[in-house]
Amino acid sequence: MLNAEGKSKGTLYVVATPIGNLCDITLRALQILSTVDIIAAEHVQNAHKLLARHAVQARIMPLHQHNEARAAEKIVELLKDNKSIALITDAGTPGISDPGAWLVHVAREQGFQVVPIPGANAALCALSASGLIAPHFFFHGFLPVKSGERRRKLTALKNLYACILVFYEAPHRVLESVADMIAVFGPAREITFARELTKLFETIHTCALGDALDWLQADTNRLKGEFVLLLSPASKPERETDISLEAEQMLMILQKELSLKQAVQLTAEITGENRKQLYALALEKQKLMPENEI
Repeated sequence: MLNAEGKSKGTLYVVATPIGNLCDITLRALQILSTVDIIAAEHVQNAHKLLARHAVQARIMPLHQHNEARAAEKIVELLKDNKSIALITDAGTPGISDPGAWLVHVAREQGFQVVPIPGANAALCALSASGLIAPHFFFHGFLPVKSGERRRKLTALKNLYACILVFYEAPHRVLESVADMIAVFGPAREITFARELTKLFETIHTCALGDALDWLQADTNRLKGEFVLLLSPASKPERETDISLEAEQMLMILQKELSLKQAVQLTAEITGENRKQLYALALEKQKLMPENEI
């Protein structure tokens, strides 16, 4: 890739780092960190600790939530000068509830190559060991600090069916957040606490939301460390038929204009629903319709 002067452009590497255990870093990540011109790190001191553990020497510059816009401008100039930059955060993958997304946006907008170097991620680490089963998960990240706004966010997610909800939370707010979850979701829904992942006191515990506060407060050590909170999927209200609500509504509309057979056939073709189930539903609905509508 060439710039306006015909010189090759620099590359930005987005490098995932360990979330706790410093051995959880890939060989490729170490290779990149060893060879780039500069490492942009969330906190320089933490970066030095990681690099020292793996005998990597490098020039480091700070890039955190308070200076990311200014740092991004400097990094773009370095990229224009054909420098290679590695972006890291204190733990996990940059840009995922951590600084870095703006830098990546600016670099791509300027036409520079951005190369992801995958690795540790707290949300996926917790999800993989939770034992929760669902076809989907929704990653929210950190919840709002204030209770009112936090409850509004949670309420918006209340009816997200067949989906595990994944949150990050700080230790000093976990009790408040769990209390709000109980208020919004009720005491029966299950929650999994994943704290201190990959560290010495790693804990993964699942219980009903109604029991969660007692579990947390039973041992003060359980309130320490960064948390991943996973909520089991909401139960979808039972319906009389497996036919989707959209298909049922379409069938009812078509029944008013077409014969039963035509309404069923057209609904099945458009929605992909089972024709026999649609026909049975149509007959049932027809019995319930007033005589002047048949």
